[in-house]
Amino acid sequence: MRAREQEFTEFFAAHAAGLRRTAYLVVHDWHLAEDLTQQGMAKLYVVWRRTRPDTRLAYARRIVVNECLSHLRRKRPETPTDVVPDHPARPRDSPLDLGQALDLLPPRQRAIVALRFLDDLSVAEVADLLGVAEGTVKSQTARALDTLRRHLPDLAPVEDR
Repeated sequence: MRAREQEFTEFFAAHAAGLRRTAYLVVHDWHLAEDLTQQGMAKLYVVWRRTRPDTRLAYARRIVVNECLSHLRRKRPETPTDVVPDHPARPRDSPLDLGQALDLLPPRQRAIVALRFLDDLSVAEVADLLGVAEGTVKSQTARALDTLRRHLPDLAPVEDR
């Protein structure tokens, strides 16, 4: 039992920050990303003995991304309120920053962008991780990049890998 706990603790220490970063790009909230990463790690711990060392990171990534997407399906990202916050509107001619532009993407597209370009996974790896066809990953990546380029005109085209 001690060896299992030590092994899991080392894995968590090595990979939690990267998993949390990916979760943040999907849910766009650091506290929620932390919570969802920990929920995912708790699920991984339960099945730790049944996982293979060479596929643990991919499995952990899949659990965390699925936690994020499930959370976004269950919870509306907007909170209704009686009082509208008073903040200045962004001038029409000023470009969005990357965080605001990522908010324009649907959750699955944000997940694909995060996995492809932040975690540097191939199309095949992302397709396997999300349980979708490679063509879906390609089309969703293209749509996401089109949206980002529309709202971030200085975003350089990215070559296919």
